[in-house]
Amino acid sequence: MAASAAPLYQRFADTAARVPDALAVEAGGERVTHRQFIALADAQAAAWAAQGLGAGSCIGWLGHNSVAMLAGLLACAKLGAVFVPLNWRLAPAELVAMADHAGLSALQHTPELDGLAAQLRTGAAPAGGTTAPGQPGDVLLVYTSGTTGEPKGALHTQQGMLANIDMALAVQGISAADRVLAVLPLFHVGGLCIQVLPALAAGAAVNLHARFDPGAWLHDVAHWRPGTSLLVPAVMQAVLAHPAWPAADLSALRFLNSGSSIVPVALIEAFHARGVPVAQVYGSTETGPFSIALAPAEAMSQVGSTGRPAPGVQLRLADAAGQPVPAGDVGEIWLRAPNLMRSYHRLPPSGPGSGFADGWFATGDLARADARGWVTVVGRSKDMLISGGENIYPAEIENIAATWPGVAEAAVVGLPDARWGEVPVLVLVPQPGALVDVAGLQAHLQLLLARFKQPRRTVLMDAVPRTALGKVQKAALRALLAGAAPG
Repeated sequence: MAASAAPLYQRFADTAARVPDALAVEAGGERVTHRQFIALADAQAAAWAAQGLGAGSCIGWLGHNSVAMLAGLLACAKLGAVFVPLNWRLAPAELVAMADHAGLSALQHTPELDGLAAQLRTGAAPAGGTTAPGQPGDVLLVYTSGTTGEPKGALHTQQGMLANIDMALAVQGISAADRVLAVLPLFHVGGLCIQVLPALAAGAAVNLHARFDPGAWLHDVAHWRPGTSLLVPAVMQAVLAHPAWPAADLSALRFLNSGSSIVPVALIEAFHARGVPVAQVYGSTETGPFSIALAPAEAMSQVGSTGRPAPGVQLRLADAAGQPVPAGDVGEIWLRAPNLMRSYHRLPPSGPGSGFADGWFATGDLARADARGWVTVVGRSKDMLISGGENIYPAEIENIAATWPGVAEAAVVGLPDARWGEVPVLVLVPQPGALVDVAGLQAHLQLLLARFKQPRRTVLMDAVPRTALGKVQKAALRALLAGAAPG
């Protein structure tokens, strides 16, 4: 594919021409300028072309975060191929299912995952053995973070990814002068597309950690001095629990960004107390993911809000019939935007199972917006409880419980009840060595929440099941509780 037909690649090539000698990526002791970064992409594209890979090929990538992984994405953009980052945290059988579903033409991996790659190659269908339907312009195939059901991959185009880059730059105010500390996995669109790709496209510098470690993050915030970093709630909690947190030097941070799930107010306020604004981004694998965002300048005054639709994004909060709900009411988040996925891989672009209706993508997430347009996400539609005919949104209970002394994390799920249909059950993960006053918390909740929202059980657990990005797996947690004795 000619460079002119590869707009995503060309954007980064233009950046390299503009700031050739500026630092692009620092990773594991490797320092790469923007000129060197595009040269790595060119070399990878040439190597894949020599193997007969090109337009329409699906190329899998299995590896921890690296410069080579980012260059591989741009190489695919240059060739007209589709980059398929694989979640190395999944079980081999799950990866085999994804590889077969993607119809990989080739699989590339980094040395630290030799064993997992060998299992994947042994179990998957022969490379190129299945036709991978696609269209010119497709460049990224990312599988959703859930681990139940059949694999579901979102196909993103080069133009859609460029739109997402521009939205992310505009809202976060990232420029060539910025330094970004990146620790989330690049096999998810959050880790890849919220800060890393936008920063590199702007000519900024990225410090890329192979894997997240709270001590390493705190060290580099103090010594590498980034202006921003993207953290999900589970990672924020790990940072706060680290022994170095109380004395950590956070003075370089202009803001943090967060998202992937509802961000507990207690976590936000812990960073605000240290003078670091916590912005937010709402989105999903299918939506770019830069969809609704709270800008850094708004973060301190809009604690708990997810923000407003990003530039170019249209938002509808819809009822069960797809009609807009009044201000203040809860509705499903529907989006229409240039950075949405083109479609799910191997599924029709419209109709049942596509997620799309008249150009709108129905996310399955629930939110309310006030009269000024500030959006607050309240949870997944499938997580909402209906108890005695009343709607209960788990985040309402979780945000209160998460601030209780000794609580590291709170999660609420619904369990069947003969009288009420279902009732809320609260799960608490104590901080290490802490004793949680459960009775005191229950009394506190009674002061703040309606009676029908009161948890009927409170369960202490050492940990809760999570997805690879740290989201609580509510279905798995519900199954654990259903099998436990009442308490």
